[in-house]
Amino acid sequence: MPVLSDLTVRPVDTVPWEDVRIVFGIRGDPAGCWCQFFKLSNAEWNDRPREEFSRTLREQIEAPTPAPGVLAYLGDEPVGWCAVEPRPNYSRLKRMPLVAAGGLDDLDDASVWAVTCFVVRVGFRKRGVSGALLEGAVEHARAHGARIIEAYPVDVAERPKASSADLYHGPLSLFERAGFTVAARPKSDRAVVQLRLTE
Repeated sequence: MPVLSDLTVRPVDTVPWEDVRIVFGIRGDPAGCWCQFFKLSNAEWNDRPREEFSRTLREQIEAPTPAPGVLAYLGDEPVGWCAVEPRPNYSRLKRMPLVAAGGLDDLDDASVWAVTCFVVRVGFRKRGVSGALLEGAVEHARAHGARIIEAYPVDVAERPKASSADLYHGPLSLFERAGFTVAARPKSDRAVVQLRLTE
């Protein structure tokens, strides 16, 4: 498939809510998560009705804090989402063995932002949307004072049969192309990557 060239990326607090709903859809993992997994404990995740998650994301978008992500457009068509926020906003990251094994910066440092999730609509995959989303996420984080951007991608060279559901973190190659470097390799098929914006 050809790479899409007419892509733009916007902070999610500057776009209509209906565009967010279109990207997350009505079925599959995105429609059941609405990027709340990394913000909840296991008990909260298991106990809360899934239909509440869309309302929670909308409240987070409307809050007077930096938007929790960016949306990609092909022309006027919303085609993808990337979650990016200060790392302390993602309470689950503190408990994840992958992150803990990295032994990296103070997990409460709000100048470290984290990219946790990509959603690209069916029909627009493998056409450069994720790359555009990552670039937009970096610019969004930079505009709000991020010092470091961190992510937890899958190395498909080590896990060649990774499903699209497994790749919501993004593939390692995507981050390497964007200038991220491997800061830790807690598992053979997973990495912690970082992009330093300031020293």
